[in-house]
Amino acid sequence: MERIELKILGISYNPLEGDAFALVLEQKDGPKRIPIVIGKAEAQSIQAKILSIVPPRPLTHDLLVSVFHRFGIFPDYVEIYNLEGGVFAAHIHLTGKDGTEQVLDARTSDAAALAIRVNCPIYTTRDILDRAGYIPDEDGVPVTRVDELPLDELPLERLEARLQQCIDDEDYERAAEIKKIIERKRQQS
Repeated sequence: MERIELKILGISYNPLEGDAFALVLEQKDGPKRIPIVIGKAEAQSIQAKILSIVPPRPLTHDLLVSVFHRFGIFPDYVEIYNLEGGVFAAHIHLTGKDGTEQVLDARTSDAAALAIRVNCPIYTTRDILDRAGYIPDEDGVPVTRVDELPLDELPLERLEARLQQCIDDEDYERAAEIKKIIERKRQQS
């Protein structure tokens, strides 16, 4: 069975569809994308990792990674292996410290949240990619990418990095806009 590697493109959010979130995966060496409807908690967990936000207490997925590390378990890869009735199913492939291999059944959103934390690949089958994948038009899907998030949603560290980049690029109008947001966030803290 041919495995196709995917990468996490980002999170899509649609407030008009009852606060619906979708994890958007993109074929690593190809044009197709797969949207997977996920819950708010999983979307926040994935987005927190994308944005390098460290919460004051570990999120569930961070806790799972800590348990894996503590007990010498290494996630090798995630495999989205089934699609039935619009519901994706995933396996997490692991290797124990004694070399034994294990496979855990998981929700795709949880498997992806784990994969992004341990930097392990995500695979799917050609059949699933053909059935659920699409090639975006010029406008693509409205995906919340790290570099396209509304400035108000970025953490202070990211805003400061963006400010410096705008100054370096001599984009002073954008720099002024970012500086106002930084000042407002500092006043709110």
